[in-house]
Amino acid sequence: MKFVIIGGDAAGMSAASRAKRNSPEMEVTVLEKSMDVSYSACGMPYNIADPLRDIDDLIVRKADVFREQNKINLLTGHRVDKIDPVAKTVSGVIISCSTNSSDPNSSRTKSNTTNINQQDIHNKFSYPFDKLLIATGAEPLIPNLPGFDLAGVMPLKSLEHGRAIKSYLKSVKKAVIIGIGYIGLEMCEALKARSIEVVMVKPGSQFLPWMVPELAKVVKQELDVNGVKTYSGYKIKKIERVRVSDKKDNNNLLAVICENTISNETLILDADIVIVASGVKPCSELAVEAGLETSISGSISVDKSLKTSDDNIYAAGDCADAVHVVTGEKCWIPLALRANRAGWAVADNVCGIETLLTGVAGTAVFKVFDLQIARTGLTVKEAISSGFDAVEVVIHTRSRAHAHPGSEAVHVAMVGDRKTRRLIGVQMVGKDGVAHRINAAAVALHLKMTVEDFFQTDLAYAPPFGPVWDPLLTAANQLLKKL
Repeated sequence: MKFVIIGGDAAGMSAASRAKRNSPEMEVTVLEKSMDVSYSACGMPYNIADPLRDIDDLIVRKADVFREQNKINLLTGHRVDKIDPVAKTVSGVIISCSTNSSDPNSSRTKSNTTNINQQDIHNKFSYPFDKLLIATGAEPLIPNLPGFDLAGVMPLKSLEHGRAIKSYLKSVKKAVIIGIGYIGLEMCEALKARSIEVVMVKPGSQFLPWMVPELAKVVKQELDVNGVKTYSGYKIKKIERVRVSDKKDNNNLLAVICENTISNETLILDADIVIVASGVKPCSELAVEAGLETSISGSISVDKSLKTSDDNIYAAGDCADAVHVVTGEKCWIPLALRANRAGWAVADNVCGIETLLTGVAGTAVFKVFDLQIARTGLTVKEAISSGFDAVEVVIHTRSRAHAHPGSEAVHVAMVGDRKTRRLIGVQMVGKDGVAHRINAAAVALHLKMTVEDFFQTDLAYAPPFGPVWDPLLTAANQLLKKL
């Protein structure tokens, strides 16, 4: 069997490795357009924060290891441009040098593998497949506005982005981050760790629209304490290059031109670097052009076996949709665990081992300076729009037993359904004991537990780790009263 995979990161390489373990005789080919495979994208902000660390430390397994030990035909620098479901082929061009020892289906010859030049772009390839996995991931949303193509205006999604940013920061003193989401907030901490002045700006008027206002206020205070300026409700108009002169030197600076969405007042933010962190979108163009069905936010529609609308084609990772365990409906929530798990599931199914994925709860956690921020399930707004009779409580308690050293404030928002009494969502913010507590709520959502069932769970207690009544149990008790 010929198993071809488009994309060589989390879902793609997980599928390739597992397929070879399941069926060593299987011919597995991975086509990756960049030169990087199998790296920890989520670790990039933390790596960037430390100028002494090499960005390549984030590579989990190098390409040659997959080729030599796993016997995977891994072809980097190969960009797929077309999927033909009828002929069962994928085709594209070699866009950069690859370290592959052989590539019989490519028009590239031994004489032109040393340097990247214009001729490389015209070297075409084509591969037949019996089964195909699309694991093309997601790409950053770059506003179609003047100046977003200037040097120093950079997104952060791929390892190559991380390299570019880390190299550029050597001469940076001031940064503007466009967007106040997971990546933007993690990057503001990374930049501050390098003594860079940081300003964050976003067009939406709400600081964190998905978060309960009481909890969002705690996050905003953490940014204020650490000297990060934030501007919500400012639409980006353009970015300009500004020439600044003084007696000592001349520097090319960037100016982010913004406009208040209510007053129309103009705001000009100067920076040496602009980080674009305004979201991502699924890379589903190949699937669309091949006639495959798409779903939420343009993601590729798959069933529980990760199969697309074509029986021979699968999709996994950030390019594909999923089923939400709370609503039972399709959703698009690009997260690392789902990508790796989906890659395994595809490999199993291709090898004849039926594997179905139940879905996701949207569980996520990230940190901003000393603050841990976590969520799982639905917000009250999402719950109402999904047809639930949603009820919400917000509680403030402590992370450890009364008067125990290290105890910190913990803020919990919990959502339940009045009709079924199911637990349907939790948000948590605090400096201690938040990141792993959210997992208990995530398990409850997967099991479709009622709030009362969850309140009755036997959670561990010891003074160094929590109060007798865990913050989640306290929230569940208050929610029961309100239900």
